[in-house]
Amino acid sequence: MATKIVLNGEVRNEFGKGVARRLRVAKRIPATIYAGGAEPKFLTLPMKETTLSLRHTNALFELNFGDEKAMAVVKDVQRNPVKRIVEHIDFYEVKAGEKIDVEVPVFVEGTPKGAAVAFVDIQELKVRADVANLPERIVVNVEGLTDGTKVFAKDVVLPEGVELDVENAEESVVTVEVPEDATESTAAPEAAAAAPAADAAAAPAADAK
Repeated sequence: MATKIVLNGEVRNEFGKGVARRLRVAKRIPATIYAGGAEPKFLTLPMKETTLSLRHTNALFELNFGDEKAMAVVKDVQRNPVKRIVEHIDFYEVKAGEKIDVEVPVFVEGTPKGAAVAFVDIQELKVRADVANLPERIVVNVEGLTDGTKVFAKDVVLPEGVELDVENAEESVVTVEVPEDATESTAAPEAAAAAPAADAAAAPAADAK
């Protein structure tokens, strides 16, 4: 189930760079709520609580401002390129029971077999889900998988009620393989062990002379 976050904001009637600077000084973040073809709604949100809430991927927000209330998801976040503080947020208003497309970060769990390592080929997987059931992450289990194994999009186990929504279901999401440096480090001790054996075999021939 999606993380639900309640934020209490204020209606925003002023616009422009000067206003934005004053809002940042007052520890407020300007935001806009879009809703299909309807007119957008403008508000400000508390900086600390809002910034912390953005740590949750695909969270469902209940936004209260003035006499209005809206249920929404984050559409875009603008950050200062130097200070990395949040300067503006675009939300998309949703309705209960609505299904939407979202991109979900991919993580792996478990340990592959031997020296193999799991590599994530697709950082985010596109899925479709009810707004009340938006996943924050998708976890691929690689426990015991061997070198050369690939986990394709069609094979990823999704949370209940979540549907895959990609163009190519045969695309690799996770690849399990032995890194080249691991192969080289394994071969080196074997070569070192072979050298003394070769020297020992050559010694009697030298003594015979």
